Amino acid sequence: MEFEHIKVETIGRLQYITIDREKKLNALNRFTLAELHDAFTAAFKDPAVGGIILTGKGTKAFVAGADIVEFDGLGYEGGKEIAQRGQSTVFDIIANGNKPVIAAVNGFALGGGLELAMACHIRIASENAKMGLPEVTLGLIPGYGGTQRLTQLVGRGKALEMIMTADMISAAEALQLGLVNHVVFADDLIPKAEEIINKILTRSPMAVAAAIRAVNAGLVDPGKGYSTEIEEFGKCFGTPDFIEGVSAFMEKRQPNF
Repeated sequence: MEFEHIKVETIGRLQYITIDREKKLNALNRFTLAELHDAFTAAFKDPAVGGIILTGKGTKAFVAGADIVEFDGLGYEGGKEIAQRGQSTVFDIIANGNKPVIAAVNGFALGGGLELAMACHIRIASENAKMGLPEVTLGLIPGYGGTQRLTQLVGRGKALEMIMTADMISAAEALQLGLVNHVVFADDLIPKAEEIINKILTRSPMAVAAAIRAVNAGLVDPGKGYSTEIEEFGKCFGTPDFIEGVSAFMEKRQPNF
C-alpha cells in the first residue's frame, strides 16, 4: 500500500507509522487522516503485525494540530461532518484497536495531534514535548474526542483548565498528570516505545485484545465495564492462548504465544 502523507514500515511484528509532513509540522489534513485510516485498519487485520508505534517525522512535532485551512468557510453541517468522520474513521479505530498502539510524542502535540496521541493506548513523550488543546483560540472546541479523552486521563478540573485557557503543558507536567506514561530523552523515545511493545508481544495477543475491549467498555459506559470484563474473562477459557499459558505455568517455562 502506497502512501503520500505517512510512512509505514514493518520490522518483525512491530509496525511503525510515521506522519510524514515535517514541513507542515505533521499537521492533519483530510488526506493524512484518510491514509491513517487505511494504515491502521490494515494493521489491525494483519496477523503478522503485533503492535504499532505512531510518531511524527522530525524532531519538532508529533502533530502540531489539524490543517486549519480546511476549516475555512465551513458551517455547522461541514464542521460536524469533519468531527464525525475523523472520530469514527481514525481516532475511535485506534482507541478500539485489537493491538497495542503507542504514541511516541516527539515534540508538539497540539489540538488534533494531542487528540491523536490520546486515542493511542500508551503515550511516551520526549523531554522537549509540549502538549495542549488550543482550539478555543480559534473559536472552536476539540472535535476529535479531546474533551472526553483528556477528562478521562487527567480529570474534569484539569481538562477544563487546559481546554479553556488553551495553555500548553510540558512533558514533565503531562507525566505528573498521567497524560503520558513515560518521559525520556529524545534519542530514547523510539527505543522506549519498542521496549514496551516488545514486552507486550510476549503476552497473549488474545488476552491483550480482550483487555483493551474491557477497559474501553467501562470508559464508554461505566455500568457495562464489569459485565464486559466478566464476559471477556470467560471467553479466554478454552482458547489456544489460555491452554498454552497454563501449560507454560505448570511446566515452569515461558509461554509461546
